[in-house]
Amino acid sequence: MTRIAFIGGGNMARSLIGGLLNTGTAAANVRVAEPLAQARESLGRDFGVTTFADNRAAAEDADVLVLAVKPQIMPAIYAELRDTLQRNRPLLISIAAGVRIDQLERWFGNLLPIVRCMPNTPALIGAGATGLCANLRVTPQQREQAQHILDAAGITRWIDDERLMDTVTAISGSGPAYFFAIVEALEDAAVAQGMPRETARILASQTCLGAGRMLVESNEAPATLRQRVTSPNGTTQAALESFSADQLPRVIARAVAAATRRGEELAAALDKE
Repeated sequence: MTRIAFIGGGNMARSLIGGLLNTGTAAANVRVAEPLAQARESLGRDFGVTTFADNRAAAEDADVLVLAVKPQIMPAIYAELRDTLQRNRPLLISIAAGVRIDQLERWFGNLLPIVRCMPNTPALIGAGATGLCANLRVTPQQREQAQHILDAAGITRWIDDERLMDTVTAISGSGPAYFFAIVEALEDAAVAQGMPRETARILASQTCLGAGRMLVESNEAPATLRQRVTSPNGTTQAALESFSADQLPRVIARAVAAATRRGEELAAALDKE
């Protein structure tokens, strides 16, 4: 059985571990390094996995090593783990936003098979969306291993051009926050019309859930579904015309471009480490 070690035991790691165990991975084959004692106790109690305070102890003999840490933690991590990884050469999977494969190769060693991926927070409920890309040392079997780990928390798509990973971060990584902001705005708009806030929140949330399910389960283009809801000269058309007047597509395009640029900036800052 594949031995999987997680460096970092935060929410994203927990979602992946839970998904793996639910799809047949044995807890005995999962190790987690986590500096906080309370978090280690919670991981052991909730999942039955072996936990460590020391990163090197967790990484020893791992077939797959998942870096589930924030980008700014990377310098401390690679200084600690480089020798171990060079000796064992596991498949290295990074879920750190903005960290490029060439940076990982420089820090951990260019002989390692590396998969860079960007999951999002809905992975916590098994509804994640993850983009993945790999360096040339990743074998077909290792691609399957990486996809299996990330599929445990939602859907995955391989990205051939790593330059698009910052766009993946801007769309699916940051995207849930855009969605929540829209639901907040719907709620506030309904309250401004006199609706009680609790009712407004329930109606807005359920409406967005239902629309999302229709979009995913119908496999139809969003434009097609939008057109079906829009009766000529009706209430929906009035709202959509207001969106158009306020240039909603341009607002969203600028937001995605800003998030993409920020991802590039974060990677560039790490080049100075």
